[in-house]
Formats: sequence, structure tokens, C-alpha cells
Amino acid sequence: MSGTGAPPAGATPERPSPGGPGEGVAAASGADAARAEGTGQPPPCLLEVRSAGKTFGGVIALREVSMRVRAGEVTCVLGDNGAGKSTLIKILAGVHAPDSGQYLVDGAPAAFTSPRDALDRGIATVYQDLAMIPLMSVWRNFFLGAEPRLGRGPFRRFDVAGARRTVREELRSMGIDIRDVDQPMGTLSGGERQSVAIARAVHFGARALILDEPTSALGVKQAGVVLRYIAQARDRGLGVVFITHNPHHAYPIGDRFLLLNRGTSLGEYGKADITREELTALMAGGAELEQLAHELGRPARPRR
Repeated sequence: MSGTGAPPAGATPERPSPGGPGEGVAAASGADAARAEGTGQPPPCLLEVRSAGKTFGGVIALREVSMRVRAGEVTCVLGDNGAGKSTLIKILAGVHAPDSGQYLVDGAPAAFTSPRDALDRGIATVYQDLAMIPLMSVWRNFFLGAEPRLGRGPFRRFDVAGARRTVREELRSMGIDIRDVDQPMGTLSGGERQSVAIARAVHFGARALILDEPTSALGVKQAGVVLRYIAQARDRGLGVVFITHNPHHAYPIGDRFLLLNRGTSLGEYGKADITREELTALMAGGAELEQLAHELGRPARPRR
């Protein structure tokens, strides 16, 4: 899934001016999450899908799927290929509207007509391809489509020094160690590129962050880097939706887990309600795994 008509490099909206609506709601969600943590109340629900269904011709992509995304929590959506994860992402991101059920933002029904509508409400989606330009520098990709300008009128110039400074500060504030913001984006590792996309979404005032398989093509070490920055976004009060097919990546970072199978929900679980082994068995099907292990097993050879 690539660009959706919004600024690329993580599909985030233009940075609002200080005190503007996007920055205000991001700060408010973090404050609300902090207050909820202090009182023992659940954090506010940013996004909610109730009994959502979506069909494409005769193909049922989603059927009666429900989930909630709260501020300061990571909701993991797990399932194999064809489970309905991509369709659910597109509903949350404003690409598709559900054919049945409800989509609520801040407790009120939302009827997005485009991804821009979702971005304007602080819902940022980082797709697998990241929509970045490898030959451009890190700071140019960071501000691609939302370049800061100096001066007034039609002849405003690109604030290059300010852009470089802002990117260094934003990456440093999230603990992201990039050698040089002038280096081409293509020279970064996969984990570093994902971390830049996450930092960009946070910088532009995202309240809810949807991550489409951010660790799928990464090695163990780089996947750990990305999970660390997901935790950073969560701790800033963002509600994070982490789409993955790997329970070993989801379980350490997740607070809630939604399991999908062929467009239907196998259940939504809190971390206290399910173990990693149970999560894996539900995804793969316990009986199927046992049958496969039996089929693949070799009988013991008699000793000579």
C-alpha cells in the first residue's frame, strides 16, 4: 500500500503552528492518558470499530470486527496473509468506509471521505514502503510535502537550517541516533528508516499511529530497534495500532491483541488474559500445528 494523497514519508499532515489544533489535541491526549494512569481509570478511547464489515464484490474482507485503541496503549492486530489486516488499516486511515458497523473517533461517529480527513483528526499511518525517496537526505524526507518556509507571500524560501535543526532535535528527543541528517535516506538500515517515519508522525502531531508490518522485513536486532521506538510513541500518550503477523514481536510491546482470521475476529484480549504461547496457537490453529508436527515427524530408526 502506497501513498494516499497525503504527504509521504509516513503519511502525516502538515505541522500545525504552535498552539494550533493538531498540537493541542496531541498534548491533550497525552495529558488525558497521564491523568487516567494516576486515577486508575482506563485511558481515553481514541478510535473504536464496532462490528465493522467490508465486502469487495463477492469477497468478504471483514465481517463483524470490533476493536478499541486507547491513548498510551499499543493495540496489536495479528493475522496471516488474507486475514483482513490491510482492509482494517484502510478503514482506520480513511481509505475505505465500512459497509456495516461503526467507526468512532473520540467516541463520536466518523465518516471519512479520504485519508486527509483522518490525518486532520491526528490519525497517521506508516505503510510498509514508507513512501520515502532513497536519494534524498533524511531531513528532506522528514519534511517532504510539509516544508517549513521563511518570509511572506509567494516567494517564501525553504528554511533549510531550521529544517535540519528540527530533525536533529526530534530524532534526539526520541533517542534515535542518526549519524548525519544530510545522508541519503537509502543509506539507513530498515529499522532506522522506520524510526524516522515514526518520529515524523509524532512531530506532526499524530494522536493515533497505525504501523503496517513495520518489522516484517527486518532482522532480530533491527526489529528490536523499531519496537523500542513504538514504546517511545506509546509513552508520549499516542494510541498505537501495530499490524503484524509475528506474535513474538507483538507480545512484548502490546497491551491489547486483536486476532483476525479470514476477515473475522478470533477475539480481542488484554495482555493479562493471554500468554505468548496461547497467542501463537490461536494465530496458527493449535490442532493444525499438532497435525503438521505429526506429519513432519520421522519415526525413530532402529539401532543396528
